[in-house]
Amino acid sequence: MANILALVGRPNVGKSTLFNRLTETRDAIVDPTSGVTRDRHYGKSLWNGKEFSVIDTGGYVIGSDDIFEEEIRKQVVLATEEADIIAFLVDVKEGLNPLDEDVADMLRRTNKKVFLVANKVDNNARITDINDFYSLGLGEIYSISSINGMGTGDLLDKIVEEFETLVEDESPDLPKIAIVGRPNVGKSSIINAFIGVERNIVTPIAGTTRDSVYTPYNSFGFNFLLVDTAGLRKKSKVFENIEFYSVMRSIRAIENSDVCVLMLDATAGLESQDINIFSLAEKNRKGVVIVVNKWDLVEKETNTHKEFEEKIREKLAPFTDIPIIFTSVPNKQRIFKVLETANQVYKNRCRRITTSQLNEIFLPLVKENPPPAYKGKHINIKYITQLPLAYPSFVFFCNLPQYVRDPYKRYVENKMRELFDFNGVPIQLYFRQK
Repeated sequence: MANILALVGRPNVGKSTLFNRLTETRDAIVDPTSGVTRDRHYGKSLWNGKEFSVIDTGGYVIGSDDIFEEEIRKQVVLATEEADIIAFLVDVKEGLNPLDEDVADMLRRTNKKVFLVANKVDNNARITDINDFYSLGLGEIYSISSINGMGTGDLLDKIVEEFETLVEDESPDLPKIAIVGRPNVGKSSIINAFIGVERNIVTPIAGTTRDSVYTPYNSFGFNFLLVDTAGLRKKSKVFENIEFYSVMRSIRAIENSDVCVLMLDATAGLESQDINIFSLAEKNRKGVVIVVNKWDLVEKETNTHKEFEEKIREKLAPFTDIPIIFTSVPNKQRIFKVLETANQVYKNRCRRITTSQLNEIFLPLVKENPPPAYKGKHINIKYITQLPLAYPSFVFFCNLPQYVRDPYKRYVENKMRELFDFNGVPIQLYFRQK
């Protein structure tokens, strides 16, 4: 299951600054005129031993005041549908604003837990200024300064108390496959192609979250759970920004899966929304299979297939070791191949390399090309082991781990992929002192 925190509020109340602090990144872009950036609105956070996802609903609010109000309304509606906890940010420096009241009115009608967060309390003199916000009728107010971190620890203590403790899945041996992608790329069609073959499908069983449903599938020698979320197939009551919609609807499905089948529209190519969803899967260390649907609608020449695939890998770099399948769902073209590949990627994700293999076979290859020396200091990798996690994670013990740079880490990962089959699976590498 997933624990999801959404940050909502009117423009310029400090949502992106708080997002960056919670996720310990600088992913969120404050400038609303910037172009689309990968991971712009989504991140992971860990507090008191509980991991949770953070969604920044800001960044799409561009234009006149009327557009501000309309876009905020759309994003709050989506956030209240998809998140477990809502953090509603207001700006103490500017005081109570009519847009704050508009957002609060919507949040009062939701059944989600809402934390009213008074931001920009940068000094003690501003603490009394929060009193105006009690009129919003959302209970206790938490004073913070997202820019310097004051009060954020106390806020997080309260937030994680509301999250459920993550438990192991009830059916850990069955692959959980999620079909994700932008609207109208063929997700529903491919799901129907999967489950429509056998009419005696077991009744869907409730998953570990409100919105996820695990549908058991057992046909043609495949046995897995199809992860479905209502949001992926239902039409929203509001006209959302398509990119924000795609990402929001995909988060829970991705987090509750082992392998994500990312559907693309061949007539549109790989768009920014697709890259965002791909990044979610990679960040959550899930297996990925890319399915290019509607391939029958593309005019083809000799190298069309090869060039299309190269463009996809170029845009998804550096994680390019991914299976790409070209399909036409209405024509049932390569549907079986999708299932077969997703099943193989699941096996790759579960692959365990013994410590003896790592140190007798792989370590000598690493020693042949050690990390570059740093200021005359030579880095010696002494021992490798795989961590007992659900995804491939390896620890390299060495004398100076702090000097191992990203280019060398990518070199090691590529060598590992050459030697062992991790196609479609992100690999996590850690360098530790020994």
